[in-house]
Amino acid sequence: MEIKNVIICGLGAVGLTYGGKFRGKFGGVNTNDTCSLKILADRERVERYLKNPPLLNGEKLDFDYITPDIKTEKADLIIIATKNDGLESAIKYIKNFVGENTIILSLLNGVTSEEKIADVYGKDKVLHSYFIGHSAVREGNSVTQDGVGKICFGSPYKENQDKVQVLKEFFEKNNIDYEIPEDILYSLWLKFTFNTYANQLSAILRIPFGEMTGKYFEDMAKAVISEVKEIAEKEGVNINNLERDALDCLKLMCPEGKTSMLQDIEAGRKTEVDIFSGEIMRKGRKYGIPTPYNELLYNIIKFMEN
Repeated sequence: MEIKNVIICGLGAVGLTYGGKFRGKFGGVNTNDTCSLKILADRERVERYLKNPPLLNGEKLDFDYITPDIKTEKADLIIIATKNDGLESAIKYIKNFVGENTIILSLLNGVTSEEKIADVYGKDKVLHSYFIGHSAVREGNSVTQDGVGKICFGSPYKENQDKVQVLKEFFEKNNIDYEIPEDILYSLWLKFTFNTYANQLSAILRIPFGEMTGKYFEDMAKAVISEVKEIAEKEGVNINNLERDALDCLKLMCPEGKTSMLQDIEAGRKTEVDIFSGEIMRKGRKYGIPTPYNELLYNIIKFMEN
């Protein structure tokens, strides 16, 4: 199997960044020469993109757009890069483009999107994945990002290892930075743990990554992480180094960078608090684990949204 037809669903910060990478930005290979790239969106959104093309680092990007009702070739690779509140729609939108050998990557935050996609299309179609790198700044249809970042992917299932290899070869061919962690579930939960404390505390405190320092911030972060660790252990995740590794993630961030949740608060947009504290609260109820710190963060951020 070789990846020839690629679809991106979602042109937010991450989706547009990879749309740019597949168009030769940030040192990537222009996929016009290696594969067909299309952007999938509903008709209303496509019309907006055509009238007002998205901008990456101030440069207009023109893409080939398709709508969910189009009958065309099946995709070899589908990248879902919507916000979490767009996942349900994305799962419906990709229906006509999922074939027997399609690989689906979800670059959404959180730890539940792969399961939701697999419930519809089968776990053999879905590789576990996430994006990690310098944060992007999104204002309307404009995204600013310095190109630093990679897609981490893999599968806990032996039957999916051939697709892991296929995607690895595709990324190498197109000069897309990637990593295949030894334990993809731990890596997913590590990113989730980092997001759960960093996104939420930064949104409340209104601080960039570089100001997430000192004893008092670390104490708050550790309190949030302690609840995530208890949940993760119940989910079968090895938590031995989770706190240390989650705190160390701050060292990888650009000091002046802002979390996506802080950007959402500043722009008056709805946040993803439901997939961070909200998810910890739901799983806490499931396992009978108290989650008072995450409940407090959840209520504060919901108040700020309103």
